[in-house]
Amino acid sequence: MAEERQPRRDDRPRPDGGRPPRRDDRDRDRDRDRPRQELVLEIDLAKLCADSLYLDNQAHVLVTRLNDMDSGTRSQLRRLYSAVRRACRAPEDERQHQFVMFRARLAYTIARHSLRSLDPLEKLLLQVTRKNELAAYERFRDLFEAIIAYNE
Repeated sequence: MAEERQPRRDDRPRPDGGRPPRRDDRDRDRDRDRPRQELVLEIDLAKLCADSLYLDNQAHVLVTRLNDMDSGTRSQLRRLYSAVRRACRAPEDERQHQFVMFRARLAYTIARHSLRSLDPLEKLLLQVTRKNELAAYERFRDLFEAIIAYNE
């Protein structure tokens, strides 16, 4: 004689007549209700220009945030890095304009692909552009290069 199978707890009909939610739906709902722990990251331009270890640490923190918070791809970062390198190689009278345009491109990419972890980079770029010094532009490029290296 075949033994009747007892319904599992999740297989039982619900009072509202619907199926119980799938496991991943419940996880998604729980994650949506939980506040996202985000570190406030401000990158100090003066320290960035003066201290290589600070630059390295900030690059590592940004990559960790990128991996934890966002789904940015390596190709997106490499494309942005290529634009930074082009802007650094621009003639001195065009360099600030190139970085201003890069900031617009970075802002678009952050908004379009929800890369909120790169917000500190955009804020730093504003400081660099306002300072308008070759050393600051090169340190920004070095920071971006370190981000590419740590993201691989």
